[in-house]
Amino acid sequence: MDQTEAWVTLAQLNPVLADGHLFIGLPDWRAQSAEAIRMGTGFFPFEVSLDKQGYPVIVAALGGSPVSLAGRRITRIDGRDARDVARALLARMHGDTPAFRAALLAQRWWLLFAKLYGTPATYDLVVAGSKPHYLVPAGHSLPAILQHEASFERLYACRIDADGSARLTVASFSWEDKARYFGFTRDCFARMKTASAKRLVIDVSANGGGDDDMWKDGILRYIAIRPYKQGSTYVKRERSGARTTGAIESATEPVPDEPFCFTGAVTVVIGPLTYSSAVLFGNVVRDYGFGTLAGTGGAVRTRQSGGVQSVKLPNTGLILSYPRFVLDPPAGAKASKYLQPANSSALTSVAE
Repeated sequence: MDQTEAWVTLAQLNPVLADGHLFIGLPDWRAQSAEAIRMGTGFFPFEVSLDKQGYPVIVAALGGSPVSLAGRRITRIDGRDARDVARALLARMHGDTPAFRAALLAQRWWLLFAKLYGTPATYDLVVAGSKPHYLVPAGHSLPAILQHEASFERLYACRIDADGSARLTVASFSWEDKARYFGFTRDCFARMKTASAKRLVIDVSANGGGDDDMWKDGILRYIAIRPYKQGSTYVKRERSGARTTGAIESATEPVPDEPFCFTGAVTVVIGPLTYSSAVLFGNVVRDYGFGTLAGTGGAVRTRQSGGVQSVKLPNTGLILSYPRFVLDPPAGAKASKYLQPANSSALTSVAE
């Protein structure tokens, strides 16, 4: 087997492992994909979402440009039932639940399709509600997820409206230039103070995580009104192989006399792609009453793994990613199993 063939086989373990930090992955797929596009390789021509029936739905052209077919369901791809294609790709996707895996697949459809079915120059598509066939050339634009991850302005935004409401979008807790990020959030809260904002929406619905200090020092510094812990109890695998359990003892204190402290109503918007450190942020906001969760839940566990390590498999070069600990939310057993919006703890997750 070459590396791609090995991934197609071994990645079928990923849904069984059922954790966003525990999977068999492709090495450096972002850089390799960008290089492939520069060298002339084309990918699936559309950005897609997955509907409830399991069909891919056209969102935009690859890269995010508007397209007239947006909103249309793709029913067949190169003679294959599009649902069967989606099932085959989902069967190799990592993540806590089917809902999380579907959201992650939608972002990376172009990549997984290429690994499983190749990169033809033209795609024969049947689209619902339109003429029988579309012969669509492969897309040569940088996929939207790669564009977003590389752009500070796409990941982070601050808007303050005349009605006294503010919206802070934080689509990642991972950015190399942390000083720029901390300066951005401080400026945003300063602007809220000047505008006497009364309501704040913090959107982490597309935030896949990163470093805890980015939500502690970048957001909770301005909204935390009491000491807080990022979790309660944990299970940890030491480097020696020993398994230990314990409790988080130390608490983070609120910043005294913070001049840009926000005392209005806070709502945190979550979604199927909210993960890792962003889940810890949501847990803390909910369990300490710093705000209310809204949006779409049931996709990821509140009990999060972390301390992610990786090893390169020697014969294939594939990456095995694995966590070193599992952390319970501050509320412990009282917390819902899955991250949910307020008043939704009784909802049944689509996961299991």
